[in-house]
Amino acid sequence: MAATALKHSRRLVVASHNAGKVGEIQELLEPYGIFTFSASELGLTEPEETGETFAENAELKALAAAKQANLPALADDSGLEVAALGNAPGIYSARWAGSGKEFSRAMERVARELEEAGALDTTARRAHFTCALALGWPDGGVQTFIGKVFGHIVWPPRGSKGFGYDPIFVPEGRSETFGEMDPDDKHAISHRARAFEAFVKSCFSCGGN
Repeated sequence: MAATALKHSRRLVVASHNAGKVGEIQELLEPYGIFTFSASELGLTEPEETGETFAENAELKALAAAKQANLPALADDSGLEVAALGNAPGIYSARWAGSGKEFSRAMERVARELEEAGALDTTARRAHFTCALALGWPDGGVQTFIGKVFGHIVWPPRGSKGFGYDPIFVPEGRSETFGEMDPDDKHAISHRARAFEAFVKSCFSCGGN
């Protein structure tokens, strides 16, 4: 099914049990008059993330949710890629936080491994966030949109806003971490916002809302 059909459907599942991601996606969708349900609200099960890329994992999650709910579903797979660590944690970003989603542990691991790698200055601590947004349909159709934001890692963490690795990531051209930024400022430049931009162009650019 064509992505542009979404503007006629008006109902969409946000295929995530991560409250932070769900909230960001719902805020981004709000201006387009789309009524959203989260995967947790609908009691949907999540598939095992067996993909080797963010796009593959997002597509797995979107299609699983769409088929269970019989509604279009938007899934996000995203993470932090640190150049000096061979782009780790990458698709394992959430898994570095463990089953309890303790991102303080994951951030400590990033800092420790950077120190062990001798990456001590800003240039050596280059990193980027990648987001893949996949729009899946119950009939098996899927379309994927990619966004990235570049910056560097800082330590110790700064700020209590955002979620995940936000308190240790400073985007290019800014002095604040994502964890210190107001949500509107982050939404304007984040990897998720850039993927969402491509999604909006595909789904809503023709014929209005």
